[in-house]
Amino acid sequence: MSTMANPAVIAHRGACGYLPEHTLQAVELAHQQGADYLEQDVVLTADGIPIVLHDVTLELTTNVASLFEGRQRDDGLFYAIDFTLAEIKQLTAHERTDLSGKAIFSGRYSGEGVHFEVPTLAEEIELVDALNANTGKCAGLYIELKRPEFHESEGADLYASVLQVLREYDRLGDNPETVIQCFDPVTLKRVQSDGIFNGPRVQLILTETILGMRGDVQMMHTSEGIHQIAQYAHGIGPDVSLLEDDDGAPSEMLKAAKKLGLFLHPYTLRADSESLPGVNFASLHKKLFIDLGVDGAFSDFPDQTRALLQLLGK
Repeated sequence: MSTMANPAVIAHRGACGYLPEHTLQAVELAHQQGADYLEQDVVLTADGIPIVLHDVTLELTTNVASLFEGRQRDDGLFYAIDFTLAEIKQLTAHERTDLSGKAIFSGRYSGEGVHFEVPTLAEEIELVDALNANTGKCAGLYIELKRPEFHESEGADLYASVLQVLREYDRLGDNPETVIQCFDPVTLKRVQSDGIFNGPRVQLILTETILGMRGDVQMMHTSEGIHQIAQYAHGIGPDVSLLEDDDGAPSEMLKAAKKLGLFLHPYTLRADSESLPGVNFASLHKKLFIDLGVDGAFSDFPDQTRALLQLLGK
């Protein structure tokens, strides 16, 4: 496998610090800002189409509640898998809110008059391919298979559906231009064992276990857990807080990953909120890229991350 960009600037949900997350406009802006990778969180519609959406539900980033009143489940949430692509294309995407409609990041995009859609994975690949062709750049895709165990419980195969799209766009090859990431080790082991997708595989790592998700999260924080991950993945994507121990020294997880040659792509760098308590945006970059030696990171502000890396000589 050829070498990935190092350090890799991964545009987290596009340039979502500036425009609504996962919209094609946010992707295009991130590409213009020099991101090495554009991230896609992928879920399925009722008709089995992979769409780019961070959650398996729609209410936090679209106007689904006002457009499709009564289509929520008993828990009050509007699941993407209950809507056809044609229905989802009627929605307007917006900045992330909480369930009460309050913006999560109050200083981000609040403009009017621009229509933002929920894109399909195919639409996003076509956009990235066109931007690469027009500019001579080679920005890659960084695809997260979102909650595959949830999709399985709904009778849907997220991985197989994504694989079909990647096959159509010739993105199964032995190169770093397309990355598959997932929190679910069962799915990543499946990707490895079937041998169809040959790009880099990344095990995402949470700080703590979430109900309904597979995998021993606490084990992943240990040297033994990282040894297990190294059997099926090329890199890890941990929360930035997992890179140091309580004393501020490199964590057991980080040291084991480096020893085994796994690349480190932590998440998430935000200029408008602290990723680590008491550590500002610029200091965070020095800590990660100089002190801890990570190989890349997910950033909501890819242009600012790129500029800070240049100041650090990276």
